[in-house]
Amino acid sequence: MDKNKRKYWLMAVGGMLLGVCLTLVLSSLYHKSSSNDFCMSCHYHPDSDATWKLSSHYNNPSGTKTDCAACHLPPEGSIEHFTVKAKTGLRDVWSFLTKKKEDIDWDAKGELDHATHIVFNESCKECHINLLPDGITDEGITAHLYYQENEEKYDLQCISCHLNAGHFNPDYQHSALKSIVEDVIDNLFNYSEPAELTSFSNFTETVPGTGVTLSMVAVPGGTFQMGSDKKEPFRAEDEGPVRNVTVSSFFMGEVEVTWRQYWAFYKDTMSEGRVAPEDVYEHNSRTDIDAVSGPTPPFGNPDQGWGMGDRPAITMTYYGAQTFCQWLSLKTGKTYRLPTEAEWEYAARGGSSTPYFFDGKTKKFLKDTTTINTYVIYDKNSRSRSHTPSEVKANPFGLKNMLGNVMEYCSDWYAEDAYSKLSDGAVDPKGPEVGTEHVVRGGLYSADASRVRSAARDHTRHDEWLKTDPQMPKSIWWYSDVKGIGFRVVCEVPEEIKQ
Repeated sequence: MDKNKRKYWLMAVGGMLLGVCLTLVLSSLYHKSSSNDFCMSCHYHPDSDATWKLSSHYNNPSGTKTDCAACHLPPEGSIEHFTVKAKTGLRDVWSFLTKKKEDIDWDAKGELDHATHIVFNESCKECHINLLPDGITDEGITAHLYYQENEEKYDLQCISCHLNAGHFNPDYQHSALKSIVEDVIDNLFNYSEPAELTSFSNFTETVPGTGVTLSMVAVPGGTFQMGSDKKEPFRAEDEGPVRNVTVSSFFMGEVEVTWRQYWAFYKDTMSEGRVAPEDVYEHNSRTDIDAVSGPTPPFGNPDQGWGMGDRPAITMTYYGAQTFCQWLSLKTGKTYRLPTEAEWEYAARGGSSTPYFFDGKTKKFLKDTTTINTYVIYDKNSRSRSHTPSEVKANPFGLKNMLGNVMEYCSDWYAEDAYSKLSDGAVDPKGPEVGTEHVVRGGLYSADASRVRSAARDHTRHDEWLKTDPQMPKSIWWYSDVKGIGFRVVCEVPEEIKQ
């Protein structure tokens, strides 16, 4: 063999050996970079390792352990696996180098909205091949059959119901609650009489048979411009055209209905009732409280582990909110109901005609949040959860959290073109006569400044908010897939004290 051929052979063999060595090195680095220790070296969630070791993916009877990469990357062997691994790695390194971990909202990163982007359903199904194994409960069979039938329809993921499978959360539950939380209900003292109204002024309602009260604010009637001008920043098309609207005086809850108040209703009316409220209730013609059916147990922990007491009650359906108002009416002899959309916006504005009832512009709040933080619980100060009303100042009418914290039901059906069909100068309008979704107003704890303006509108999404409820029929009382929805009540002014 001549020297040139020998040289080429040596180079080829050397290249092959170098390639093999490089492959082995890269393979070793690849596998090491998928280890738990490597992930934790820059993905520094303070509790991720501890909560993982408490979860069913580590602490289970079989002794099987599921590692970080098995859940947070697509299945091995796919192109997506490598591209996601590269993107995730670069993102985590960037966060490690540029962010302080105390500034990261770790609670928000544990929520389902975020988890769906970092957990891959195909990886779940790679291990959990049999969804109906021996020993599964009847509830589990029902839930998994529902998943198989509706996975594509609702874009369901395994973590839609098993959010705590990889990282244990003691406050998370995705099954029917077995009992109510007794410690939020004052059983030591019950009022015997409701509050007596003798004038149009603020009053405290006392609910007979319970230990709860509601602070009601007297909102004097008036005329205002409902909706937003086309020049208002971040305006949506359903906020116009602007109409002059007059509303009569009414009383409104100072804050959203609290857990303490809603649990009193729950305890007083617990039943399996399935009769629509309008079929069982006519105000002033019935005084028997049994005429109002009460809610069934909620699905999961309805407070999301954030706490109850004076925090706003959340996750109830429009039906549940409406029925609470009817229960309160029968208990007190007054007419309580949900506010109309016109009443809600009039009350929220507090006499203002600007985007907010306080000074400031939406774009300004992107830089300086001092003012808005004083009045609104929203994405910049909420830490991804609701708060007690004591943490903000009231608007000019004396109402708290009108623009944030949780969205609030209105009695109106929603229509995108509702204002165009509303006559200018309308008095006490009640919205469209028919519809499929109801109006919700006020933004919520995860909304940005553009969505907590006084004129901002939104609506229920009934099917979407029930997509992971496997019960048949689905609950008419509680939503399984929305957290930032609640309500406040309006009390009509009795004829004898009207201004």
